[in-house]
Amino acid sequence: MNQPIQATRRQALKALAYAPLLPLAGSAASALFSTTASAAMPAIASARFIPMPAPGLDNPAAMSTVTVGSSMQVKYADGTEQLFKLQYQPFFVTGAEVPDGKGGTVIAGGYYDINGKPILDPSSTEATKPQFFSDAPDGMSLIKLDSPKVDGVKGNPLFAVVQFEYCSTDAAGGDMYGKLPSQYAVLTLDQDPKTGKLDLVKYSHVDTAPVNGVWITCGASLSPWNTHLSSEEYEPDATKSEDEEFAGFSQNLYGDPKQANPYHYGHLPEVTVNADGTGTVVKHYNLGRISHELIQMMPDERTALMGDDATNGGLFLFVADKPRDLSAGTLYVAKWGQKTKENGGSADLAWINLGHATSDEIEALADKLTAKDILEVKKEDPNDAAFTKIMFNGKPSWVKILPGQEKAAAFLETHRYAAIKGGSLGFTKMEGTTVNVKDKVAYSAMSAVRKAMTEGTGGVAVDKIEAGVVYAHNLSGGQKDDTGAAIDSEWVPVHMAGLIAGEDLKEPDALGNLAHADKIGNPDNLKFSEKLRTLFIGEDSGMHVNNFLWAYNVDTKELSRILSTPSGAESTGLHAVDEVNGFTYIMSNFQHAGDWELKKDDAGNVTSGLHIKVYKELEPLIAKNYGDARGKLGGAVGYLTGLPATA
Repeated sequence: MNQPIQATRRQALKALAYAPLLPLAGSAASALFSTTASAAMPAIASARFIPMPAPGLDNPAAMSTVTVGSSMQVKYADGTEQLFKLQYQPFFVTGAEVPDGKGGTVIAGGYYDINGKPILDPSSTEATKPQFFSDAPDGMSLIKLDSPKVDGVKGNPLFAVVQFEYCSTDAAGGDMYGKLPSQYAVLTLDQDPKTGKLDLVKYSHVDTAPVNGVWITCGASLSPWNTHLSSEEYEPDATKSEDEEFAGFSQNLYGDPKQANPYHYGHLPEVTVNADGTGTVVKHYNLGRISHELIQMMPDERTALMGDDATNGGLFLFVADKPRDLSAGTLYVAKWGQKTKENGGSADLAWINLGHATSDEIEALADKLTAKDILEVKKEDPNDAAFTKIMFNGKPSWVKILPGQEKAAAFLETHRYAAIKGGSLGFTKMEGTTVNVKDKVAYSAMSAVRKAMTEGTGGVAVDKIEAGVVYAHNLSGGQKDDTGAAIDSEWVPVHMAGLIAGEDLKEPDALGNLAHADKIGNPDNLKFSEKLRTLFIGEDSGMHVNNFLWAYNVDTKELSRILSTPSGAESTGLHAVDEVNGFTYIMSNFQHAGDWELKKDDAGNVTSGLHIKVYKELEPLIAKNYGDARGKLGGAVGYLTGLPATA
């Protein structure tokens, strides 16, 4: 029989400071522990997440908000156990007024142009046009500085960098995806030193004018040197003569639909938090111009493994010349040597050297070159041996690199160049990437395994799994590239295999799910906790009626659902923080609640779709929970907390 833990309140809180537990929230934690005993807290042996069921229409309220019905069970070395009930705590819903640290307020997720002026919504019928705000918060990093200097913090000052990926619609319902410049904000947070609870003190918009604005910022990671490593996915195609989306972006950023240069986007922005709670951003041009989902830095602080959220994507590796400095390095693309095709397949990986460059030299090329200066692209076979057939964005094309433009092609037309060089550009929507340092294993989320991955593109020919797969990469040193040169890293993926797979359903279930509700569906965000030995998986699913956040224990292989987002929303902003001032956090956001996947007939009547069985009942509930006075929906930015439930 397990014995209860006994300790004074001070001893208990002190012990928790060294335990891999979620922060205690609120005054209830103070009443949990006995104040009469003096026994020392034992060490923690293991932790497991106790799953929650998927919400259903028997409880529509649970389907229309962030629902957390899970717990975390901690086992101590002396055999005692502690149960923590998980809860979700938002900092804000975008569109709300939040403190600016100067006595005023700003709009959370609000959009600003290149001159720092609010971008207003011209489609609104109001006399005073409202500022656009994002309903799509995404990547987030929790950061502690050594000597912060921010007024208004009573406890421990912490900071979070949040990026806002896009805005779904304007006030009139028009599509705004990609037509507004993405935004960053630095949140100053007040951490209660006793409970770990975080309160928002200040919201500071980050000026992106020094990097020409930023484009579709998706996932993010925290660098080992304490900066926010961002992303720009779906790089604009510089060979297109007309691009409505990019023209809209340029118009809203610069006031001119033709001023923005496509070669300035599709790179890696890095945000540094300053002591006063503001932020500055630089952009690295030498990590490949791809559909950057996010990068994961390895413990050597030089090696970066990159997710590439493209239809014909690749697995890319960057090795910096110096630790903690991404301004110069060598770019590689993987070549897949298939071994099996089941459960996502498996392969040995070889690496093709795409070139070495500094960020400054590639930025200089981006400033002066157009696509016509770098390459020729044909949509039909020119019957010319100088052209190479590749697959790009799901379609065949024939490409020729112009003489002397190999470096420009490698770093500004990376997808096309990597395919020409023999890289395996056959992956479909490779999303989040993270690393398990102890086991020397990296993980990548493949949102869906389909099309190119099943057709042999780039040598990849595996079984179709629309619900997606999380892959594991074994990491090693002593590797050589295609030229025979040594790859100067001990963290190179050498084998890739499916680890966790979703399950497609032949017919929708009673709720409308197209993938098994008790398995992953279109994995996206990934983060690994070393202390909890847990891989966290967030969904961006077009197959689950509600998207979920999962916890997968890499030792026990147990997969636990720990959070459900509002129906139609995506689970984003995932960041597993093992310890900051003695507390562990799971940062978590959601975006685009009520984004219904429905099909209509020619008369405009809804006939089918993922949400056909739920949207009528859930739509007013979601509007009530997350809509502003104008009816525009926002996304939530927050984190998971833990309240002790048993002792």
